[in-house]
Amino acid sequence: MTSGPFGGDLMAGPPPTHLPADPADAELASGDAPAAVVRRHPESPAAWAAMAAQAQQAGADDVTVYAYARVGYHRSLDQLRRNGWKGHGPVPWEHEPNRGFLRSLALLAVAARAIGETAEWERCSTFLRDSSATAADQLL
Repeated sequence: MTSGPFGGDLMAGPPPTHLPADPADAELASGDAPAAVVRRHPESPAAWAAMAAQAQQAGADDVTVYAYARVGYHRSLDQLRRNGWKGHGPVPWEHEPNRGFLRSLALLAVAARAIGETAEWERCSTFLRDSSATAADQLL
């Protein structure tokens, strides 16, 4: 272990980020419509991810899926930063409140690929894998 002048493992990297519980998760799990949940919780990554997934499953235009996923992704970045994330590091799938972010990011990657935005697909899929290999394996 490499130790700095103040102790600690310099090779460990940043600690995992654990987002707080998202009230939208319980509402979505109980069957509330994603659009209704977004209206009650517009800041919720989980609600926007559910909107994107619903649009994708309904066969909506890929641009619509991309737009919903991008909102969820940006809401996620706001939450991540408020919770100590410094722009990199693990965001574990195993911590359920992180799943709204991870789903938004995966849906954004897939929709980017579908509309031919290759650089965005590569960036988002790499970001997802760097955040949580488990999520990347399950969602991509």
